[in-house]
Amino acid sequence: MDYFLNEDQKAIRDLARKIAQERVMPVRAELDEKEEFPWGPLKYLADVGLFGVYIPEEYGGLGYGSFENCLAIEEISRACIGVSVSFAASGLGSYPFLLFGSEEQKKKYLPDVASGRKLAAFGLTEAGAGSDAGGIRTTAKRDGDAYILNGTKQWITNGGEAELYSVIALTDKAKGPRGASAFLLEKGLPGFNFGKKEKKLGIRCSATRELVFEDCRVPKESLIGREGMGFIVAMRTLDKTRPGIGAQAVGLAQGAFEAAVEYARERHQFEKPIISFQAVSHILADMAAEIEAARALVYAVARWVDTNPKDISRYSAISKLFPTDVAMKVTVDAVQIFGGYGFMRDYPVEKMMRDAKILQIYEGTNQIQRNVIGQSLIKEYASKPH
Repeated sequence: MDYFLNEDQKAIRDLARKIAQERVMPVRAELDEKEEFPWGPLKYLADVGLFGVYIPEEYGGLGYGSFENCLAIEEISRACIGVSVSFAASGLGSYPFLLFGSEEQKKKYLPDVASGRKLAAFGLTEAGAGSDAGGIRTTAKRDGDAYILNGTKQWITNGGEAELYSVIALTDKAKGPRGASAFLLEKGLPGFNFGKKEKKLGIRCSATRELVFEDCRVPKESLIGREGMGFIVAMRTLDKTRPGIGAQAVGLAQGAFEAAVEYARERHQFEKPIISFQAVSHILADMAAEIEAARALVYAVARWVDTNPKDISRYSAISKLFPTDVAMKVTVDAVQIFGGYGFMRDYPVEKMMRDAKILQIYEGTNQIQRNVIGQSLIKEYASKPH
């Protein structure tokens, strides 16, 4: 379909597609096998300025928005979401100080993020605080002109590789979630260390580590916004970035679909290409319809997010929920079309199916997205007359 992209948007899409095809596809299997962080592909993305798509020009970025960022994420994801999540997670880590940071924080740190010189990461999840983000236990105690952080964050994408970390910690435990605050930390601070790189089912080239804080002293200037704003910072950030997860799902599903179509045209059984069999062509037809519906949804929500509406949580959740369920189904169906070959590592759909599962889990499980959508509906319709 023609989504009426302007010339700048087409340029961003085409540039990301070129790098995905030329720099990501040739190495994706090796990166997955070796579980090697994709510094090579990320450098190419940095060199052409794609890390700065959503960052304003005054801070060294290109000055576009969530929609243009989604275009780039989708194209990279067609090749490998292990690479695309490493790229996109830098946006997740930088949105807190882009949205709520002081002018000094923005001027100091955003140019390095926009240029790709420094990756960012987002530290919210803990062992006992995944879907229940309000259950965090990491603390930040005020001590003169600094805060002392103690605790552990779990499953942090870009952990150990990133130079900048947006971290949510409790400054007032008595207030529960309302006592959480957000901090911007630099790698290398005394008392700030990392756990081992996790061994994962999918997205194996991306780095997932614990962030460990042991009496980590950070200057008061590291506070993002004000004390007590931590969960507002986190939730607004996720509202902005969840369409990017939808874009990952669309790109991954598109890549799996294209591989399945190509294989179905070449594979012959009973002296015919298997794409000519109705059983196969109907699977492909459903894949095509679901992917296009998911893409239209992601594009619409991302464009709407860029208009800065007040309440975007419901639609942001929908733009994550539907496409990621589609990606899981499409990749499973792609493996089915490949048959026995689809189960082998020599073909890309095996990896795509493994990678797809995380899309239904990170940045809020799809069950949590349904909660967000349902609560929004209850709130909206409770005030309307029967």
